[in-house]
Amino acid sequence: MTSKCRITRIAAALAGAAVLTASLSAQARELSVSTVLSDAFPWGQAAEKWAELVEERTGGELTLRVYPNSQLVAGDQTREFSAMRSGLIDMAVGSTINWSPQVPELNLFSLPFFMPDEAAVDAVTGGEAGEMVFEAIESRGVIPLAWGENGFRQLSNSRGAISEPGDLNGLKIRVVGSPLFQDTFTALGADPTQMSWTDAQPALTTGAVDGQENPLSVFDVARIDQVGQEYLTLWNYMNDPLIFAVNQRIWDSLSEEHREILRETAVEAGEWEIAMTREQESERLADIQERGVQVTELSEEQHAAFVNATRSVHDKWIPRIGPELVEAARQAIEAR
Repeated sequence: MTSKCRITRIAAALAGAAVLTASLSAQARELSVSTVLSDAFPWGQAAEKWAELVEERTGGELTLRVYPNSQLVAGDQTREFSAMRSGLIDMAVGSTINWSPQVPELNLFSLPFFMPDEAAVDAVTGGEAGEMVFEAIESRGVIPLAWGENGFRQLSNSRGAISEPGDLNGLKIRVVGSPLFQDTFTALGADPTQMSWTDAQPALTTGAVDGQENPLSVFDVARIDQVGQEYLTLWNYMNDPLIFAVNQRIWDSLSEEHREILRETAVEAGEWEIAMTREQESERLADIQERGVQVTELSEEQHAAFVNATRSVHDKWIPRIGPELVEAARQAIEAR
């Protein structure tokens, strides 16, 4: 082989390698996924599970990079939906509560004492009402793919046991940045104080606020009892479904195959996380009690007193959420 032929073959090989590298580079794509909590919590684990499944099913052509602790929105969890809608965030596993300021229909799940049990939540998310909620999200430039679950939210405080609305009088309760939460705790006689989760634990430590409300998984993993929250009331006053979603423009830029994989893996990760969250509830409660937290479980009469005290919140918020959506959810709950 002449020197000239050898050089020609080497050049051709290099050119081929460059084309292959460019092709692989074009196929491989990394997308950002925002979550409020890390993988120490079921919420963060749901996002990590999604990322794991997507990488496996696409052979690495799609990679989801999870950014926990609301770091893509500088700790302000209520900005997550807006950031995803505008394209600053590609995807998210987000809370119906945190997205409700931009999607009023999501306040359905925050109506106090509207969802009586897990079967009711499943009936709503899996039926016509769930479809209506997804349509509302999609109309705002975000594609919802699947449901997850943060769980029923319970109430804790540092002052004393809470078993009736009057026990909340004057208590400063940390709430998320949703006006519905402000209205709910105001109706119960408390002093709701809005702050991000990043700021909540320091505020509980210093006594700037007396209490907070969160699912048992958050109370347990974050060891909220270690910041003075010695009293816990199980009142299941609302449920916080999670939603796996993607920015509309990102979705439109994906191949049909990758879209289908994203949706399938989101559903799979969501079902996995919901089952895990529910299975761990009783064990978490036992662990919390073992750490010395005084747990109050409401009787039917006590529960009814809280329901009656928050009826005005329903009257105010149902028109904002949408009467048709609320009625569809109510029918699903009754038929469960």
